[in-house]
Amino acid sequence: MRIMNTRKTLASALSLGLVVALGGCGGGGFSGNGTLESVRQPVVTTSSFTLDVAAGPGGVSIPEQRRLSGWFDAMALRYGDRIYIDDPLKSAGTRSAIEGVAGRYGMLVGDDAPLTQGEVAPGVVRVIIARSSATVPDCPNWSQNSDANLTNGTNASYGCAVNSNMAAMVADPQHLIQGATGTGVTTVMSSIKAIESYREASPTGEKNLKKQSTLTGK
Repeated sequence: MRIMNTRKTLASALSLGLVVALGGCGGGGFSGNGTLESVRQPVVTTSSFTLDVAAGPGGVSIPEQRRLSGWFDAMALRYGDRIYIDDPLKSAGTRSAIEGVAGRYGMLVGDDAPLTQGEVAPGVVRVIIARSSATVPDCPNWSQNSDANLTNGTNASYGCAVNSNMAAMVADPQHLIQGATGTGVTTVMSSIKAIESYREASPTGEKNLKKQSTLTGK
């Protein structure tokens, strides 16, 4: 009886070890997303940077305009940035002066300035740069440690490569949210140039084939 009990105990231990081993193989498998729509999507965040500029009845003085220009240089103003003005007096002269400085960088001044921390002091106008960035959180994701795919789901990192590259390459991250509209004139002109170059190119078969010796290579 003792020998039989020992065998039963040994068999139970082996069975338990096999269950634990198989359980380890099945854990940490694929996600429950069974569609081809990736859950790793770009997330756009916007940060606001402000500079308070002294403004008088005649607008913004030349020294203050130079200070504003230096701030634009320090901020490396670029395509995709948005400039706003928070002016309690709504002075046309002040707006015109700031638009002139922004215009030298190829930028326009938008309406409806976003909320910023603190109130604008009297005699001061606040210039705001809204800068957006796009990233794909939790990418790459190496949490998956098994090939078991019982739910027919996608990999934990599925979509990371494509969407991370798109987020990194898009010039204006806001286009990922609301798209972009345009006249299409530039696109049409560029397409026409490419088509004309293709049509005007001489076919490769017009010229005689080059004679080349298999012995000399010339």
